Amino acid sequence: MTEKPAVKIEVEPQLKAELKAVGGSDRDQWNERLLNLAIRALPVDQKNTETVSHVGSAVVAGLVEMKAADPIEGMLMSQLVVVNEAALKMYRLAWLNNAEYFEASTRYLQLADKASRTLAMLTERLDQHRGRGQQHIVVKHVTVNADQAVVTDTVVTGNPAGITAPSPTRLTDAAEKPMLALNETGKLELVGGTKKK
Repeated sequence: MTEKPAVKIEVEPQLKAELKAVGGSDRDQWNERLLNLAIRALPVDQKNTETVSHVGSAVVAGLVEMKAADPIEGMLMSQLVVVNEAALKMYRLAWLNNAEYFEASTRYLQLADKASRTLAMLTERLDQHRGRGQQHIVVKHVTVNADQAVVTDTVVTGNPAGITAPSPTRLTDAAEKPMLALNETGKLELVGGTKKK
C-alpha cells in the first residue's frame, strides 16, 4: 500500500501584486487563481486556444478597468463578468431558432433573465461593499429673516438605524438664544435672542 503525498501549501513570503488590478489582492497567487477560474468559467469553447485567448484578454481588460480594491471586490467582479457573458449567450441562443424551437427559446430566455437578475444582485453587493453601507445625506436649510440670511448644513453619515438628524434651529426674531449670522459686509455677528436690559 502506497502513501499519498502530503499536500503542501505555500504562501509567497513577499508581497507581489503585479495583477492586483485583476483580483484585488496584494498577493499574485490569489490574483492568478481568480483570473484562471474566471476565464475557465466563460461560456466559450475552452479547447479553442485562439478563442480563449481573445475572450480572456477582453475579460482581463474589463477587470482591470473595474479596479478591484480588495479580494472581495475581485471575486464579485469576476462573477459579474462571467454572469454577464452567460446572460448574453443565453439571449443569443434564445433568438437563434425561436421560430422552429419555441420551447427551447423560451427556456433560454428564462435562463438569460435569471442571469440578468444575478448580475443586478452582484452589482448591488459590489456597490454596498465599496460604500461599506455608508450613506451621505446633506440637508441645506435657508432661513431669511429681515435683511439677513442663514444657510446651515446638516450632514448625516452612515445611518443604518434610520435615525433622523435633528433639524437646525431657525433664526427668528423671537429666538431665545442669539445665533451667528452674516451681516451686510459678510462678517459674522450675533443676531436674535432676547435682549437683556
